[in-house]
Amino acid sequence: MYQYTEFDRQFVKARASQFRDQLTRWQAGQLAEDEFKPLRLQNGWYVQRYAPMLRVAVPYGELSSPQLRVLAKIARDYDQPNPALLEQAQATQDKLGAIPLKNGQSVHSKLTTGYAHFTTRQNVQYNWIPLDQSADVMDLLASVDMHGIQTSGNCIRNITSDALAGIAADEIADPRPFGEIMRQWSTLHPEFAFLPRKFKIAISGAREDRAAIGWHDVGLQLLRNEAGEQGFKVLVGGGMGRTPIIGTVIREFLPWAQIMNYLEAVVRVYNRYGRRDNIYKARIKILVKAEGQKYIDDVEAEFKQIVEHDGAPHTITQAEYDRVAACFVPPALKSASHALDTVPVTADEAAAYSRWLQQNVTAHQNPELRAVTLSFKRLGQAPGDATADQLDLAADLADRFSAGEVRVTHEQNLLLPWVRADELPGLWRAARQAGFAKANIHLLTDMIACPGGDFCSLANARSLPIAEAITERYQDLDELHDLGEIDLHISGCINSCGHHHSGHIGILGVDKDGKEWYQVSLGGADGSLLSGPAQPGKAVGPSFSAAEVPEVIEAVLETYRQQRDGRETFIATLRRVGAEPFKLAANGARFSASRTEAAELAAV
Repeated sequence: MYQYTEFDRQFVKARASQFRDQLTRWQAGQLAEDEFKPLRLQNGWYVQRYAPMLRVAVPYGELSSPQLRVLAKIARDYDQPNPALLEQAQATQDKLGAIPLKNGQSVHSKLTTGYAHFTTRQNVQYNWIPLDQSADVMDLLASVDMHGIQTSGNCIRNITSDALAGIAADEIADPRPFGEIMRQWSTLHPEFAFLPRKFKIAISGAREDRAAIGWHDVGLQLLRNEAGEQGFKVLVGGGMGRTPIIGTVIREFLPWAQIMNYLEAVVRVYNRYGRRDNIYKARIKILVKAEGQKYIDDVEAEFKQIVEHDGAPHTITQAEYDRVAACFVPPALKSASHALDTVPVTADEAAAYSRWLQQNVTAHQNPELRAVTLSFKRLGQAPGDATADQLDLAADLADRFSAGEVRVTHEQNLLLPWVRADELPGLWRAARQAGFAKANIHLLTDMIACPGGDFCSLANARSLPIAEAITERYQDLDELHDLGEIDLHISGCINSCGHHHSGHIGILGVDKDGKEWYQVSLGGADGSLLSGPAQPGKAVGPSFSAAEVPEVIEAVLETYRQQRDGRETFIATLRRVGAEPFKLAANGARFSASRTEAAELAAV
């Protein structure tokens, strides 16, 4: 993982000190609320439904075990609201009612504290830290080279990549050094500190797109041309939200040394012409869609100006690339840390272990190593949530099996990137004891879900009880493996933080007459080999009540069972037979008026 330089450390500590000064002046009334708001946002501090939310930057998803332990300390000591506030918040959520299940039970909101949440952008969030403690938390983060710089605000946000970056067996080139150069360029960039809207970059260096680059403001794909030269395919103008759009390819091949000059041109044109009069039309995707070829021509003209007249100031020299790449040093292979870690599995363990190998273990560039995903999708906790104790356990596993490093994945799990193949049995046993070994990676219950209406002030509906209801229904691993790999994504509002547009099955919370309803879509794709080229799913019809959603999902999956050809995946079956049988099944699961009324009464 990236090794911070002394300059990096001093910069982060200075930023934390600066934020403490800003907070102190705001508390003293010397900074108005509208002056303080953009300052706290660009340090990762939101104000949500009930309490502040902190978003911690995790570049490329990489975390060391000491960083995990500090994140655990923050969860344990600071993610603790006033008891009266928590009681009031829970009472408010209770009024929304429970979601009745077919088995006679129900699920409801459970506001928990003392935990961290892994996001789809490989960051970490907290939902309850009091703002008057925020400067102490920033100092604590800075002590382990962490911060919240530009995790919010109308600026260039955290640059994301493949969780397998630098170790993927199908990698063309490691994207992390380029991502780090971009991070250093974009951090506190004076020209891009107040863009028309937030701006997100994703970069992939592998043959398979595991970074969903088509869904980003800028998506970058490392490749080699016919001459064997390394460069980038550049996509611009992707995004989700109320207008889902796939990025437009504006350069099929750009030499790698010019990528920063080209990005400067891309963002300059956006900064100049992007809409500032309408928040819903301010993203670069709207500009690219509206201007089409003119936007591309303007970028090329700006790029030419930068290169030919400004002296190409951001050209990446080989020396600069080597300097940054040297900060990403793979760990030295160690001998087995514990004799028990290499003990073969027994006959009784074989079936469960084999299933875990199939779903949670991935090939590595080094044939002696494997990448292993720890599942944070389990009954009783929201997808991607980790308690303080669980963070400490993950740090212990990282130290014991993965050279002290983990990666936050786009799917809201943790990945151990440096596991010795001969230690897989020991890791499996230790992960199972910690509760992280569920063999459901890429399966239905490995769903993506945003915090939704339980925490987010923008949400129209809750995500987490819906996720729990579906998870409750599909606990049988035999059934999950029979269904195969399915991307289920849930968002609590049109902002799409749960990436519902790219799910094979997408669930979107909507407000209808002051009640929670959910739109279900089918056929979305993130760009991976399983899903195919990035595209948004299509709604099956009018929205469903919360109580109907689990049965709608069951009806859709039963249709898949009936229609599939052998071991055909869900998305392949959907595309082969078309959406109509699935739509009919989904809409056939709607409750009658009498049953709807009964469900609502049961939920009160």
